[in-house]
Amino acid sequence: MSLETIDLSDPAFKRNPYPFFARLRREVAVKPLRQQDGQRVWLITRYADVAAALKDDRLTKDVVGGSGDPAKPRRDPWWMPSFIRPLGMNMLYQDPPNHTRLRALVQKAFTAAYVERLRERIERYAHELIDRMLERGGGDLVADFALPIPLRIICDMLGVPEQDRRKFGAWSQKAVSVNTGPDALFVIPALWKFLHFVRGLVRLRQRRSADDLLSDLVRAEEAGDRLSEDELVGMVFLLLIAGHETTVNLISSGVLELVRHPAELERLRAEPALGRSAVEELLRMTSPVEFGTDRYTLREVEYGGVTIPKSERVHLVIGSANRDEAQFPEPDRLDLAREPNRHLAFGHGLHYCVGAPLARLEAQVAFRALLERCAELKLAVPEEQLRWRRSVLLRGLRELPVRMRAAERRAVA
Repeated sequence: MSLETIDLSDPAFKRNPYPFFARLRREVAVKPLRQQDGQRVWLITRYADVAAALKDDRLTKDVVGGSGDPAKPRRDPWWMPSFIRPLGMNMLYQDPPNHTRLRALVQKAFTAAYVERLRERIERYAHELIDRMLERGGGDLVADFALPIPLRIICDMLGVPEQDRRKFGAWSQKAVSVNTGPDALFVIPALWKFLHFVRGLVRLRQRRSADDLLSDLVRAEEAGDRLSEDELVGMVFLLLIAGHETTVNLISSGVLELVRHPAELERLRAEPALGRSAVEELLRMTSPVEFGTDRYTLREVEYGGVTIPKSERVHLVIGSANRDEAQFPEPDRLDLAREPNRHLAFGHGLHYCVGAPLARLEAQVAFRALLERCAELKLAVPEEQLRWRRSVLLRGLRELPVRMRAAERRAVA
C-alpha cells in the first residue's frame, strides 16, 4: 500500500480535515501514512473499526519506550530528559493493571453527582466573563471565555494558588503542541517549568493537606496502594491539561458551529431544554480530540481486511468516526436534537474520558449563558482568517474574535 506524506498537525489541515477523512473511509478501512517526521502511522477511520480498536487489548497505550512490545524492557527515548519521565506514568499511557489502579484513585472526583455540585460555581463564573465581554462589545471567545472557565474549575479542584493560574494556559498549550518525540526538545523550557511547579504543589500537599482533589489523591488508597510522587506529578499534569484543553476546544469550536448554522443557534436559544443533546451533537461535529493518543500493535492485527504488522504506531481517527455516514445519517449536518448520537468524542472502553461529566456540564452552562445573555453573537473577522492550533491529537482554534450585543434583560437561571 502506497504511503502518502501529510502533516496531521498542520493548521491548514486542521481547518477542514473532513474531506480527507471521507476519502479514506471510502477508499480503504486502514491507511498507512508517512508523517513529516518520517514516521509511519496507520490511520483507522471508520466508526465500527475505531470503536472496536478503542477496546482492543492487542493495541497498547504503554508507549513510553516506543516499541509497543511488553516483552522488551522499558526504555526512555533518547530525547527524553529525566524530569519528563512522570508524564509517561499517568493513566493515559498505561494499560491494565496499572491503568485500572490509577483510574480507581481518581474517578471518584469526576462522578456525575460530584460534578453537578460545581454547576452554580461554573454558572457564576460564566456570567462574570460574559459581563466583561459585553462591556467591550465582544472579544476573543477563546481567551476571554472558553479558556478561563475550565481552567479555573480544574485549578479550584486541584488547589492551585490563584496567583499561579495565569501561567497554566501558556504552559498547557505548549505541552499539547508536542506531536512527535523530538518535538519535546522545543518545549522543554515550558515543560520543565510546568512539571517543576506541579512537583512543588504535590510536595506541599504531602506536608500539609487541604480540602482539594490533590490532597485526596495524596491520601487515596486502592487495595492498599498509593500513588508514588512521580505518579502524582503525572496525574496532576494530566488533569490540568485534559481537565481544560478539550473543553476549551469544545466551547470555542461549538460556538463557531452555531454561528455557521444560525437556524440551529436560534433553535437552541428558543429551546434551552435541547442543551444536553446540543452538547452531544457539538462534540460529534467538532471532535475536540481529533485523534486518539498513540497506540502500538502488540501483534499483527487486522481491521477491514487490512493487516497492520506488529509494533506499528496506530492513530484512531475520532474526528472521522464521528462523521461516518455508516453510523450517522447526514453526518455533516448539524442537528442539535440528533438521537441516537453514539459519538466517540470521549473515547470508548477502558480509556473513556474520566472527565467527561465535567466537560459536558461546563459546555452546557457556557452555551446556555451565551445565548441567554447575547442577543447577537457573530464573528468579528471573516471565517477564512481564523487560525487553528498546531496539534495532532487536538483540534481547536487559536482565537475566535466575536461581536456581541446584550439581550434586553438577563434571563433567570
